[in-house]
Amino acid sequence: MRLIGLTGGIGSGKSTVAALFAERGIPVVDADAIARDIVKPGEPALAELADAFGADILDSSGALKRGLLAERAFADTESTQRLNEITHPRIHQVTQKRFQTAREAGEKAVVYDMPLLVDKGLDKDMDVTVVVDVDVDERVRRLVASRGLDEADARRRIAQQISDDKRLAAADFVIDNNGPKKDLAPQVDEVLRRVL
Repeated sequence: MRLIGLTGGIGSGKSTVAALFAERGIPVVDADAIARDIVKPGEPALAELADAFGADILDSSGALKRGLLAERAFADTESTQRLNEITHPRIHQVTQKRFQTAREAGEKAVVYDMPLLVDKGLDKDMDVTVVVDVDVDERVRRLVASRGLDEADARRRIAQQISDDKRLAAADFVIDNNGPKKDLAPQVDEVLRRVL
């Protein structure tokens, strides 16, 4: 089974590209979705996050206030590192289980949709690494328009991630998402043609 690592900076359109792989019958293991699952009420990671970032990151029902956690966790490098120490080992464990399930099902490939693939050196565990690339100003524009972030917050979040140059240096394939959405499908098809 071929492991296809898919990554890109915040606002790059990585999720859109992941959906195109899924439409082509390639299972997608989504690290962000796993990250949301491991912080549901009752999960051990949620209690650890409340200890680390303040009990007020939980609402009255015990659910995570994502915006408040993000504000605190991305305020500086140390806080981001603490967030990662709590969540990443659990994300890794669930990810490995999902890869195994795909292997047992006889899948010929699986896409690992992981924002921090290169940052964490996980690209080394992949057969190929696909980077979705978009100019920073376009990413900021999209984050403001689609996620409602203000420009300063969008730029701060981008700055917290590794540089585009480092991400691109790890790429076996680059999907250019500076243009219209219709330009993505042929690029995904080409990656699959060459990988499979």
